[in-house]
This record gives sequence, C-alpha cells and structure tokens, in this order.
Amino acid sequence: MFSQAMYELGTKKSTIRTIFEYGRKRAAVVGEDNIYDYSLGNPNVPAPTYIKQAIFDILNEEDPCAVHGYTIAPGLTVVREKLAKSVNRRFATKFSAKNFFITGGAAGAITITFKALSEPGDEFVTFAPFFPEYKCFVESTGAKLVVVPAQPSDFQINFAEFEKRISKKTKAIIVNSPNNPSGVIYSEDTIKTLAKILEKKEKEYGHPIFLISDEPYREIAYDGIEVPYLTHYYADTIICYSYSKSFSLPGERIGYILIPDETASSEQIYGAVAGAARVLTHVNAPSLFQRVIARCCDMPSDISTYQKNGTLLYNGLVEAGFKCIKPQGAFYLFPESLEPDDYAFCKKAQEFDLLLVPGTDFGCPGHFRASYCIKTSIIEKSLPVFKKLAESYGIKKGS
Repeated sequence: MFSQAMYELGTKKSTIRTIFEYGRKRAAVVGEDNIYDYSLGNPNVPAPTYIKQAIFDILNEEDPCAVHGYTIAPGLTVVREKLAKSVNRRFATKFSAKNFFITGGAAGAITITFKALSEPGDEFVTFAPFFPEYKCFVESTGAKLVVVPAQPSDFQINFAEFEKRISKKTKAIIVNSPNNPSGVIYSEDTIKTLAKILEKKEKEYGHPIFLISDEPYREIAYDGIEVPYLTHYYADTIICYSYSKSFSLPGERIGYILIPDETASSEQIYGAVAGAARVLTHVNAPSLFQRVIARCCDMPSDISTYQKNGTLLYNGLVEAGFKCIKPQGAFYLFPESLEPDDYAFCKKAQEFDLLLVPGTDFGCPGHFRASYCIKTSIIEKSLPVFKKLAESYGIKKGS
C-alpha cells in the first residue's frame, strides 16, 4: 500500500526536531527567555545587509521573468563563472563554470552526489561524530553507511579504526570540517594522512575512492585557523558547499557541487550528478538566489557573534565542571555528558529547561551537542543553570 521505510522516516521525527518542538511548547509555559534551547543549528545572526541590497538591486534592475523563471538545471552559466573566479582567487585553484552544479543548499548537494555515485553494494564511510542525516541520505540510494568510531581526545580522525572499515566496497568517504557537532576543524596533518591512505587503497582496490567534503561551515572558523581546501590534497575530491550558515540563508536553499577536472571520470560524474538531480526532482536552484550569491560570493561573513557565544559557553561549561574541546569553528559544542547514558542526561537537563541533543544521535555516545547560534543573553542566563545541573550530579564549581 505504501513504503514502510518512508512512513517511518516521515513519522519518526529526528531527536533534534523533537527536542526543538518540545522547547516551543515549554516556552509557551515558562516564557521564551526561560527556556535555554541549544537544540537546533539555525543561524541567529541576520543575513548581512549586502544580501538585502543585492535582492533589492536584482529586483529593481533585472527582468522579472528571468529573475523568477527557470534556469538551466546546473545553474546560470554567468553565476557559475562568478563562483569559479571567486573560488580560484581564494584557494589558488583553476576551476571554471563547467565544474559547478548549483543546488538547493548542502542537503541538495550531498544527496545528489550520493545518488550520482551509488551502485549496488557500495559503502560510504564517515567519521563519528557525524551529521545524522547522512545515514538516511546514503541508505536512500541503496548503499550502506559505515561509521568510524570517534577519537574523543581531539575529534580528529581515528585512523586505526578507519583502516579496519575501508574496503573494496568503499565508494566514497564523507568528511565535514568544521564539524557538526564537535566544532573541530580537521588539521592539515589529518587531511594529508587521509589522502595518503586513500591513494594507497585506490591502487590496492583498482578503483577510485571519492572524498566528499561537506562544507556548510567552511567560513565559520575561529582564531585564524585554516580549513584545508581538500582538492589540493586529494585528486578524487568532490566539494558540497552551502551559503546557509555563512550568509544566514538556510531557508533559501542555495549551494553547489564542485567536481574538479582532476577527479576520476569527472565528465561522467558531472553527467551522473545531472541525472541524479533530475531523478530527485531538482529542476534548478532558486533563480533569485543564484543571482544573489553571484553578487555576494566575495563578501566576508560576520562570525563575531558565533565566536563570542562559543567562547562564553565553553568557558562557562568548563567552569561548571564539564569536559569539552574548545570550538574551532561552526557553532556547536560537544561536551561529555555527566553520566554514560547521554539520553538520560539530556532528559535530566530538560528538568532545568536546558534543551540539549544526545551524542548518540551523532554516533558518539556519552556526549551532547549544544548549538550556540542563539542570543548571547540566553547563553549568559543559562550558565548558572548549567552549574545547577552539574551540582545535581555532585559536581561543584572548581572540582
């Protein structure tokens, strides 16, 4: 009668969404400023004024039939040319319009890429902690997601475990840096080691192993830390990018897939991307926002609020007795939970109106995610509450 698998995906909400919806109901009871909702990674910094100005200029200057009409499926050529020039200038690359396929955000980019690459029996490998939707995105293609356990000491890649899990069935590796949920940026040494292993395995297995770099948080990196541009380290790299976080445009769904010429069978993969987009009902990315990113792609992102919030929350949690890695990018903290059962811990936190997401959902039990893209005043108000939560576990300030 219907797909049981799709029914379960549609009726069983993600833990993050369930907690967020609980928060909306709870806020109606205790007041918006008395609920400390760290559940959802929804940017709270308004889109930059230059985005608004670009929209006005486009609407005032360009043909409305073109602005609101269809474009070709990969996106306007003039837009892709502008993106290529921008990326080349920033990262010393040599891309052109034909390397870019504009998509409906990062989710559109990665789902299309997974679909384009997948064949029966394929496996995709990712590293805990990881974005939970990878699992259903990969499995929807008929492939299998293989998860490498976390390295909690620094959340860099656990290479010993990785080499146990890569196999002849491996079609691609998925990396996300800056990482959701840990806030960690993979170091250049980590990327070089990963590339070396993949090059060795490609020769051993006799087929390409693609490296899919999921990059919605690339621009949100703190303290001058460099986010390695992976095409410089490994030839068979595909970049999936989004403007959702850097320009605070998650609702506008705009991003791209970048397939370098150096990638094995790059022209065929681009064709497969176009075919996968067709199957997944992608007609074209939003026409207005294609034009917006063409005008704004070289503009800087303001990450000062996120850096302030991350430092504030990190210092407050450490002072309260939590163990946590200082965020290097994105807008998440991923501390250890105060009891082994992270679901029980997050349920306990709700008694204090602290809405936190269990680490198990990210493939990393014994931790929790706190998304700090919220009002700074709410973070400040929540810090004494975190201390009370810690004290309920017998942890005193300074212990």
